[in-house]
Formats: sequence, C-alpha cells, structure tokens
Amino acid sequence: MAITAAMVKELRDSTGAGMMDAKKALTETDGDMEAAVDWLRTKGLAKAAKKSGRTAAEGLIGVAVNGGKGVAVELNSETDFVAKNEEFQNLVSGIAEAALGAADIEALKVADLGGKPVETAVTDAIAKIGENMTLRRMASVEGDSVVSYVHNAAAPGMGKIGVLVAMKGGDEGFGKQVAMHIAAVNPQSLSSDDLDPAVVEKERQVQIDIAKESGKPDNVIEKMIEGRMKKFMAEVTLLGQQFVVNPDLTVAKAAEEAGAEITGFVRLEVGEGIEKKQEDFAAEVAKAAQG
Repeated sequence: MAITAAMVKELRDSTGAGMMDAKKALTETDGDMEAAVDWLRTKGLAKAAKKSGRTAAEGLIGVAVNGGKGVAVELNSETDFVAKNEEFQNLVSGIAEAALGAADIEALKVADLGGKPVETAVTDAIAKIGENMTLRRMASVEGDSVVSYVHNAAAPGMGKIGVLVAMKGGDEGFGKQVAMHIAAVNPQSLSSDDLDPAVVEKERQVQIDIAKESGKPDNVIEKMIEGRMKKFMAEVTLLGQQFVVNPDLTVAKAAEEAGAEITGFVRLEVGEGIEKKQEDFAAEVAKAAQG
C-alpha cells in the first residue's frame, strides 16, 4: 500500500513520533493506522496512543434523570453555531426527556415528542434551521440513585460531555465529584471485571513486545508484564484510578469512605469517534467565487 504524506501526518499527530519513524511504522504495517500506533509503542517511539475520543463533530449531549434512571443522548449538528441555537437546545432537552421512556436508540426515534415521533421532530428541525442533524447515540444507566453532570454546559442539562453515575448509598455531592472525575479522565470501564477482554489482551501483547525489546531474561520479562498490566488496569478502570478530588485515594477507596458503591456510569462526548472532513477553506472560497 502506498504511504501518503497525509497518513504520516495523521500518525505523527496522534502519537508524537518523528516523521521517519511514523513512515517506517506505516510501511511495516502496510498502512494500518492502528497497527502502526502499536508498532511505535513497541519500539518506544510513541508518546501516547490517541486513537479515540477525538471530538470531530458538533452538537450537544443532553442528559435527563428520573429517580433511579438516567439517560444521555447525542444530537449532532454541522456547526457549533447551530448547537448554540435555542431551538436546537430545546430539541435536545425534549429528546433527553423522551429517552427516559425508551429502551434504545431505535425506540427513541419513534417515541413521542410534542405529538410527533422524535425522528420527525428532528427532520422538521433540519428543514427549519437549515442544517443537517443526526440523532446518533443514546445510553442509559440505572441504580438506587443516579447523578448527572455536563461539562462545557450550553444550557441546563446539556453540554459537550454528559456523564451519569449510578450508586448505592453516598450522597449527591459525592456522586457529582465522581461524575466530574469521569468527565475529565474518561475511564474505559467500571472495573477490571467488565473491561473488554480484547482490549486487555491487546495491551498485554503490546507490553510483551515492549519487554522483549529490552533483551531481559524471561523471568524478569514476566514480572515486568505483570507490573505493567496492573498499572494499565489502574489507569483505565474507574474504581482503580486516582480520584481527581483527592489523588491520595483511588475512586474505590473514596467511595468506601463516602459510604457509597458505584454500580455503573455513562460518559458521552460530542463527536466521539467521528472523523470530520477537513475542508480547504481557501479552495472552498475560490470555488464559490467561480460560481
């Protein structure tokens, strides 16, 4: 596969690797971007694997809570300008409330919103506001109590990041602190028990390859891998992470001291995982000028 300058730039931007190292990684992996990141990590050439969480679309996350159930929805727009529009925000708020009675995104699309299905309400808004919109995701969590938090709030109950935390015991103040921690740190799972086995195995293989590069004996390598996997689990699981409010405690220990048990969480960020088309503004203006 031909390795383009754009591919090299993308890999450099996501890993901090040098140009020649990025090109070599792509050549070695036949242009597979994800495999190239892992290759760089194995060689100790990647500063960080920023493969996900890139915000690449506009819109808002709306959250709603009723008793022991909380929901978060993502409504995308083409521009951030529209996300600041009051009609768009009212639509997000209405969809979030409707989501409290829906089991999934498909059920939400046909749920009632002001006497019409949610999907129709979105279509009507597209026609009125004049910009494409997409009801992309919905996530929910249930527990004895649910606390919500929105980061970069555009209006009450909506912002660029929406978090829900389900708990037993504790109080709303502690739940809000945990939700803010989740917004900032973005854990992959609640605990090691519910972390995707494929993610764990992939990380283990990367660490094995890194350890082998050191040239150390097998018994030393084994201990290195064990320690690094333990550190990895602590970094990516909510309960194992250092609590941002008090870094001397893990989130699990902080919950214990607060008399709470965290049973689940949801975190949605606008545009997560969507690749946004990069426009050449000068070319766009020139094209418009030519009619």
